[in-house]
Amino acid sequence: MYKKISEELIDFIKNSPTAFHAIDNISKRLKENGYEELLEGRRWNIKAGGKYFVTRNNSSIIALNIGTKLDNYSFNVAASHSDSPTFKIKENAEIEVRGKYTKLNTEGYGGMLCSTWFDRPLSIAGRVLVKEDDTYVTKLVDIDRDLVMIPNVAIHMNRKINDGYAYNKQVDMLPLFGGSESKPGDFNKLIAEKLGVQEENIYGSDLYLYNRMAPSIWGANEEFISSPKLDDLQCAFTSLEGFLKGSNEQSINVFACFDNEEVGSGTKQGAESTFLADVLQRINTGLGKEQEDYYRALASSFMLSADNAHAVHPNHPEKTDVNNCVYMNEGIVVKSHAGQKYTSDAVSIAIFKGFCEKANVPVQFFANRSDAAGGSTLGNIAMSQVSMNGVDIGLPQLAMHSSYETAGIKDTYYMVKVMEEFFNSHIEEVNSSSLKIVK
Repeated sequence: MYKKISEELIDFIKNSPTAFHAIDNISKRLKENGYEELLEGRRWNIKAGGKYFVTRNNSSIIALNIGTKLDNYSFNVAASHSDSPTFKIKENAEIEVRGKYTKLNTEGYGGMLCSTWFDRPLSIAGRVLVKEDDTYVTKLVDIDRDLVMIPNVAIHMNRKINDGYAYNKQVDMLPLFGGSESKPGDFNKLIAEKLGVQEENIYGSDLYLYNRMAPSIWGANEEFISSPKLDDLQCAFTSLEGFLKGSNEQSINVFACFDNEEVGSGTKQGAESTFLADVLQRINTGLGKEQEDYYRALASSFMLSADNAHAVHPNHPEKTDVNNCVYMNEGIVVKSHAGQKYTSDAVSIAIFKGFCEKANVPVQFFANRSDAAGGSTLGNIAMSQVSMNGVDIGLPQLAMHSSYETAGIKDTYYMVKVMEEFFNSHIEEVNSSSLKIVK
């Protein structure tokens, strides 16, 4: 069962080279399961018992499974993110080198481990805006072959590379695209040919590098999975699986996957945007509820902010806290931070432990070393727009923000199980200091 769900995760990641592709794949999966697509610019006809989803920017998505007994309803929200650190192709992409090479002009997206992008086959994927008459149509593109590579400088020419090196993204990280036979305009021509359109009809694009190295299940007992984009497609995938498996009549179940977490979430489609608040309020209105009902619902609502966590590194165990540290294949991680980079508190941790107990899933606890700065995630950012109880969770992994990350196959299964339990449950506010899980 552990290996099977990880193989399904691998298929999802292989078909999701960019956030646009990930959201497209999630949309297709939702449609297969009877979910109706809503458009933000159109009127919504919402019914109790309905199943809906809406996208923003083609890179973020919110899906809803609405219960039928909504006298005292609340929202069960699981949030993850669709983006990963990579390199974006600049508008004027081609750079000629002495008439012998063509390389592509890129800039970094997010905080990547630069060294992991060298000397391996890469390709390019993303979205392209094509003009068809007076309409600008979004088309997804994936050059599904080994297309470019970022070559290292030989150690003979950089003798101190193993002593530490500061990579310059404008110099060191530009991928080689073609040799002396390449001509100016070949890159745009390639994209147009792949889409089957005329070059002059391409009016815009968001294109990114992605690692072509195939995901792998490995280890002495096949206990590890390595792949690009585990942060955070592993949580997006497992949240979706639990969402599709779970349901309850007294809640509105919400699956949310936001873009741009890796660059701060401050976009119209990021967790800091009004996207979640807009959708939840429109659902409340569409069900004939009053604003007072919406505020009452939020008081009992709960968010699982799902973003991966740092496992203890086998070569550097000193990098993590001495006893608030986590290991692959040993369960879901609950993340806490005194400075509130994570949303977890005593209330939300207690509720989440209850879900894990019901799902028979192990729990681990993570905190950063007190003398080291850690990363943040999307939960507390989303709370700036929609206030509800929430806990930051994730799956333990190694080499976060590498182009090829590692996690445990058991944990993928654990997350699906606890997400299913969460979406099968209803949470009620008993009084100002108590919440209750109702199955």
